[in-house]
Amino acid sequence: MEYNIITTWDSIQVMHAPVTIRFKPGDEGLVMEVSSLFFDDPPAPPGEPGKPFDGLWDYEVVESFFLNILSRTYVIWLDLIFKADINGGKWNGTAIIPWNYFPPGVNKMNSYAIHGSGIGRTYEALYPIPREEIEEGQGPNFHRLEYFKKFSLKWIMGEDWEQPISDLWK
Repeated sequence: MEYNIITTWDSIQVMHAPVTIRFKPGDEGLVMEVSSLFFDDPPAPPGEPGKPFDGLWDYEVVESFFLNILSRTYVIWLDLIFKADINGGKWNGTAIIPWNYFPPGVNKMNSYAIHGSGIGRTYEALYPIPREEIEEGQGPNFHRLEYFKKFSLKWIMGEDWEQPISDLWK
């Protein structure tokens, strides 16, 4: 499955090539591939690639959130198998998201891309907030679950696939 982020969080068309996210089946987890322009703003964080880093959203980042709307909010910092390369003003990254990281019965998803500093900070969303629903003074908020869209891991893995049970979500 392939998705392109073509709007900012508030439904304004981005003025650059869209961030592309591809989800592919993997034996150990969901493979997430990202292709994007490399803005190089702000500079890279000091953390080790693939390790949890609090505040990663303050840097140039592409992220996807998967949820089951019947599950409670649950945040935990977990390692990822991740690699990225920068070539000619573009970056490509691949992460393997282990099956046990997913809540049972994933049924919604949204993805975001963030880059830039200061007044040039840009927040992009796959499923943005519609312009007519933005309240005065409102800023980007990637935890507005009502704007997530229907998603199923079976769309990628096949209808007969069963999501492995996760000890993290018991």
